[in-house]
Amino acid sequence: MTTAASADAFQAAARFGLGPRPGEFDTIGGDPRGWVLGQIYSASIPPEVQARRGGNALMARVVTGIRASSASEVQNAARAMRDVYIEETSARLQAQLNSAQPFVERMVLFWSNHFTVSVQRPIIAGIVNQYEVEAIRANLSGHFHDMLLAVCRHPAMLFYLDNVQSFGPDSRGGQRRGKGLNENLAREILELHTLGVNGGYTQDDVIALAKIITGWTLDRSSLDTRVAYRFQPLLHEPGSKRLLGRTFEENGEQEGVDALTMLAQHPATAHHIAVKLARHFIADDPPPRAVSVLERRFRDSDGHLPTVMEALVRLDEVWQPPLAKFKNPYEFAVSALRLTGVEPDPRQAVQGLEALNFRAFNAPSPAGYDDTAAAWASPDGVMKRIEWAHRLALRMPSGTDPVELADAGIGPVMSDMTRQTVTRAASGADGIALLLASPEFLRR
Repeated sequence: MTTAASADAFQAAARFGLGPRPGEFDTIGGDPRGWVLGQIYSASIPPEVQARRGGNALMARVVTGIRASSASEVQNAARAMRDVYIEETSARLQAQLNSAQPFVERMVLFWSNHFTVSVQRPIIAGIVNQYEVEAIRANLSGHFHDMLLAVCRHPAMLFYLDNVQSFGPDSRGGQRRGKGLNENLAREILELHTLGVNGGYTQDDVIALAKIITGWTLDRSSLDTRVAYRFQPLLHEPGSKRLLGRTFEENGEQEGVDALTMLAQHPATAHHIAVKLARHFIADDPPPRAVSVLERRFRDSDGHLPTVMEALVRLDEVWQPPLAKFKNPYEFAVSALRLTGVEPDPRQAVQGLEALNFRAFNAPSPAGYDDTAAAWASPDGVMKRIEWAHRLALRMPSGTDPVELADAGIGPVMSDMTRQTVTRAASGADGIALLLASPEFLRR
């Protein structure tokens, strides 16, 4: 083992970032916390993922096609949306491999998972990356309620959790069409996005919030060319509603804005977010003191995300001990590609993740991907990583020294056993594969 400062450099690169690239320990230098803190207030959207809206028009064709167009046209547009998904997810991966702001990219991954949308609803495949740019990346420097509002108004979320299917039962549109509430988005806002499952809400609160956000749907006048949010007053449930003991008088779209702001400022939301942040960055069983600090900072700053993240970085618990978190398959693949410098064909890289039982934006439920080792550290899952690592190692230039690569990637925390195993490997490719399958590399 090396010095504590070097272990902190590893923590900065592996836990706060996406895994070190060769030379990144030198960039981090003797101020690992400063290196991480410097990224919080300078978050920018990578050029690789900017201004990508090709899937939006395709989705509009599918949505309108369900009502009017030929089946073959709809199928062609749906296939084209899948191609857009692969292309744009590839660009996202490339941005993360190249990023000099890996903490920003980790924050994007955390919040995208917290506010999950999934291509298990294929209708949104063409706009999931656009959703991440517009609702998540664009709000990293703001308050939690800004991101929450952007998420809940985005067409990807409106489709994923069916708010486009929700009609106020007593609204003119609901009565004319004979349709009523869909509670999916309201339920997940309460259970997953804000208060948490033990946050003190009831089924009556779910119904009240579902009524409050009726009318949050699509701009039907634009569907020939694009999919966009619009409040539709004719679909909004009239009258007052009572949510968590507070009465919201009839006020159209503003009811939903006020309700989400209240939920974002609720003490249960501060606790729920603090637990999730501490679980992601510290340990599967997060330390209570760290949760308490983050919870208090969230409340005191009105959910100002840079302030909360700064408090996280300054926690002593987040720097000790190393290797407390098991990487999920995406983190593993990105960190391996960053370290080795292999530049895969983007489409093959995205599809290659399926060999690790993982696809981007493909969580099995609105709860997102699990953030604990129990979900990923199965014998079968580890074996798939070993096989994937060996295939990657075979793509490395001959003559690559696996020990030098190990020093560049896990040197500060590498055990004597891992160093001996890599050193004694039968070939350079075997040594690289053993490095990528080592306990130190599989964890962060």
